Formats: sequence, structure tokens, C-alpha cells
Amino acid sequence: MGLFKRSTGAAPDTISPHTPDSQSTSPTRSNDEKDLEAIHSEHTTSAPQSKWKLSAKSGDGDVAMALFGSPDELHEPISHEEERRVKRKIDWMILPYLAVCYAFFYIDKTTLSYAAIFGIREDLKLVGTEYSWLSSIFYFGFLAWAFPTNFLMQRLPIGKYLGFNIFLWGAFLMLQASAKNFTQLAVLRAFAGAAEACSDPSFMLITSMWYKRNEQPRAMGTWYVANGAGIALGGLLGYGIGNIHGAVPIWKLEFVIIGALCCVWGVVMFVFLPDSPVTAKGLSHREKRVAVERLRGNQTGVENKHLKGYQVREAFSDIKLYLFYILGVVCNVPNGGISNFGTIIIKGFGFSTLETTLMQIPYGAIIAISILICVFANEYVEKSGRQARTWFILLFLCPNIAGSFGLAFLDANNKAGRLTCYYLTGPYNAAFCMILSMSTANTAGHTKKVVTNAVLFLGYCTGNIIGPFFYLTSQSPRYQLGIWSMIVSHLIEVCVILLLRFLLAKENKRRDRVQGLEVGGLAGRDLDATAFSDMTDRENMNFRYIF
Repeated sequence: MGLFKRSTGAAPDTISPHTPDSQSTSPTRSNDEKDLEAIHSEHTTSAPQSKWKLSAKSGDGDVAMALFGSPDELHEPISHEEERRVKRKIDWMILPYLAVCYAFFYIDKTTLSYAAIFGIREDLKLVGTEYSWLSSIFYFGFLAWAFPTNFLMQRLPIGKYLGFNIFLWGAFLMLQASAKNFTQLAVLRAFAGAAEACSDPSFMLITSMWYKRNEQPRAMGTWYVANGAGIALGGLLGYGIGNIHGAVPIWKLEFVIIGALCCVWGVVMFVFLPDSPVTAKGLSHREKRVAVERLRGNQTGVENKHLKGYQVREAFSDIKLYLFYILGVVCNVPNGGISNFGTIIIKGFGFSTLETTLMQIPYGAIIAISILICVFANEYVEKSGRQARTWFILLFLCPNIAGSFGLAFLDANNKAGRLTCYYLTGPYNAAFCMILSMSTANTAGHTKKVVTNAVLFLGYCTGNIIGPFFYLTSQSPRYQLGIWSMIVSHLIEVCVILLLRFLLAKENKRRDRVQGLEVGGLAGRDLDATAFSDMTDRENMNFRYIF
């Protein structure tokens, strides 16, 4: 048995039922033979099955099947040039919308941080840990709505659902300008967090619906790089808004202006972002089939609108889910602190309020450059057939660990050195982007993907909730405990990434060994039959993990 407990479901179109004779084996049979028998042993029935019901447990296949009239049409021959042309069209249909949206997400996360240096703590009379609670309460809303919003994403048109939530999120952001005290602002931030709960999970689902697994890091990097752009743009907006002199407090203008821009973009997303390759209005019927055919090798399908209980159970029995949860936590303990206390840390270096807003621009640029280098370098290495995603995660954690140690030990008077170390904490975003790509690439079965994404972002919420509480007011502006929380989190992340790589590599070797015993061996696998069956990565023995 592998470290990943297998589901015994199989694809009846590709695996023949066992006969009594075929089940009799020698007492000295090997473990590999036992593994091979386990693949074929259950869920056979004499009743005829629909030609599209490829997964015995799921009962129905992927929505991509709607584009094909018969099994003979399942394999769509396409030229390399036609595929490139369709992919370019897809890029323009998907990535700009997600990138702009992601920039707004991070601008929103830093809005409270800018409000802090523009006087919100004094105007609302925030005391003690109330500011930290305002940082964390956003993620309580995110946490509470994480599972419901992920299941709604599966049932509803994802593009329209995402646009609607972005509009709501912008509206709640605008309303925060009307808050008169801590309680009112906390409630509004919780609602805003609930509205944003669909953001990253929906982006991951959309990316997996449109891109090959080897393309997903670059696609994710394209929209995730807007994280850095959002920080830089947030700095420019903060500087511009900070120069507005009027009767309305500057921190209120931050909420109103950025919230209004988000509302407008939510409408744009609702109208123009396609829901799936099967229904995209911007593609011809032929182009839709090409878009789907490109994803055959993923073995993860496009989409399935039915919530499948067995996939929920399987997700929670899979060790990968818990490792991704831990990664969600330890990656975002640093994020929860830096995104809300970063401006306060920089101001503590001796910069003025407006200078502090501008100091975030280089930080955002470093994040953007780190992500681009990471995803393109990974793509170059993977073209040679090497598994390198976990190595790139570890590589881009090194600057963060070094920068965190620098912030912990450099003398307070060494402002240039401490600012440099602060900037070195940016590349962890590249590492987290690669972790997101590993989650989408290594989970099959649409319901299982939804559950795995939800749990990963439960970890994301947990990290962002607890992160700010390491930044004690009594330790401002050095925040020694907060800096050590970053160091410990990154070191735990290193250990979890190495464990994940070991487990995925071991399971791939086991599957190669088991399928090598079948008639035809590895070369004789029928990849077409399982590509759009909505089988999970455990059910589908043709699936291979990426690490």
C-alpha cells in the first residue's frame, strides 16, 4: 500500500470486471501484484452504464463531454500552431481580469495599514490589541465563509459568482469609511472578508480549467505578480490620497476611493470573465474543443457541477490536504504581520508618513520580479522533464529567512540595513505562488479540488489571523516577537515542503511499478479514457503527481 491511501474506484470503460478465476493467486504473490489486483477489485456491475459515466463512484463525467458527440470524437487532433493561437486567445480572455483583480485584493489588504499611518487609530480611539483584531477579523469572515463559498463556486457560473463577490467586497470596503468605532469597523471588515473568501480558490479553479499543469505556474505567476503590483500601486495611491487636503480624513478617502474602484471592477468581471472553456462566448465551437483537448494530459478535467460526497470524504483522508493546510498557515503568519504592520515598521526607520507610502513601491517591485523569475525558471527546468517546483519554493524562501534574521539582529540605528532586510521578506510570495500551483496540479476530481482549495485557504486564514498578534504594541517598531514568528514559520515550511516532495515522489514510483505489471505496461495506458472522467487523483492510476 502506498502512503496515499487509494480509492478502489475504477473507470469501467477501461478496466474489465474480474472473474473468479482472475482473483485466485499464488500465496507467494508480490506486493506489486497485490497492488495491481486492488486497482481492479471493486465497483463492478452487470448493469449497462452510460457511455459518459467513466468513474464508477462519481456517476458522471466532466462538463467537457458536452462538446463531443461520441466517444470517437474524444480525441481532437490539433496542430501546434492552432494550439498556440487558442492559448494566446485564452491568455487575453482570462489573465488580465485575474491580474487586475488580484492587485485590488492586495491593495485592500494594505488599506488598513495605510489608514493606520493616516490617523484611524487616533480617530476611532483604538487601544491595546484592537488594531491587531481589526487586521485579523477580516480573516474570521473569510474563514467562516470559506466552505460555503467554495461549494457555491462549484454549483454556480464561476466568472459571474466571482464578479458579484468582488462588487460586494468593494461595497463593504467603502462602508468602512462610515465606521464610528472599533465594533462597527470590525463587523464591516468581517463581511468584507467573507466576500473575498472566493478570491484565491476561484482563481486556482479557473487556472486549472484553462491551463495545462506545466503551464499553471506561469499562469498563476501572471496574476499573482499583481500582488507586487498591488503593493506598489497601493503605495502610489496612498501617496496621492495622502496629499488630498480637505474636511474628510485621509483614511476615510482610502476606503472610499479604493472600494469604489473595486466595485467597478466587479461589474467588469461579471460581464466579461468567461465561466468555463465549454461555455466561453469568446471562443468558437472548434476553439472550445481545442481548449479542452489541451487539458487531456492533466487528467484533472475541466469542471463538474455535482457535489460528490465520496470525493469530500477522500479529500479528508488524504495526507496532502493536511500538508497544504499547514503550508497555508506557515506561509501566511508572516503575511498577516507584514501586510498590516509593514508601514509601521518602515515608519519606525525614521521616514515621514508620505515617505513611508513610497517606500512600499520597491517592496512591491521586488515581489513582482521574484514571482516572474520563479515561474519562468521553473518552466525552463520542467521542459527538460525534471521535477523542480519544491526546489524553487525552498530557493525563494532563502531571502525571507535571511531578511527575517537581519531584522531580528541588526542594530536599530542601521536603518539602511534593516530596510534592505525588510525588502528581502518579499520573495516568499513567489514560494506561495508555487505552492498554489502544486495544489491545483496534484488534486483531481472537481469536488476534491474544491475541498482541498477550501482547506488550504482555511490555513491561509489561520495564518493571517494569528500573524498580527505576534506584533505587540509594546515592541513597536522593532516587533521582535513578530519577526521571530516569521523565522519559525519559514523553517517549518521548509520541513513540510521536503516531506511533501518525498511522499509525492514515492507515490509516483509506486504507480509506475504497479502499472508496469499490466498488459502493455506504462506505454499501453489509455490516458484518453480517464482524462475527463472527473475521477480523483487516487481513483485514476494514470494520474502522476508534480513536485
